[in-house]
Amino acid sequence: MPILQLRSVVLDAPDVSALGAFYQRLLGWPRTSDEDDADWFRIAPEGGGTGLAVQTEPDFVRPVWPSDTTHQQMQLHLDLLVDDMDAAAAHAEECGAVLADFQPQDDVRVYLDPVGHPFCLFEQ
Repeated sequence: MPILQLRSVVLDAPDVSALGAFYQRLLGWPRTSDEDDADWFRIAPEGGGTGLAVQTEPDFVRPVWPSDTTHQQMQLHLDLLVDDMDAAAAHAEECGAVLADFQPQDDVRVYLDPVGHPFCLFEQ
């Protein structure tokens, strides 16, 4: 079998620069893609590893979470491990995330990024 490595998780967005900049602020990772590319924005940890990218989707439809049968469902969500839930939650909100109305677990906080992609904060 050939060697396969996950390079990036890719999110669709109507405005690549705005969502890419959100995740760059949230995660503190540097941009690794060409800054002149208006349709692609990739960030990755400085030491290497799996990155996060945003690509243009002109027909983007904001997902609804929790899902139902009448709206666009999320296709994936990000799980982010944090060392201080309160500090991480405050940081996420300062970056522009919104706490989701529905919180399914007491030890996890679900947030929505500026275009509605859910992500979860888990404390170590």
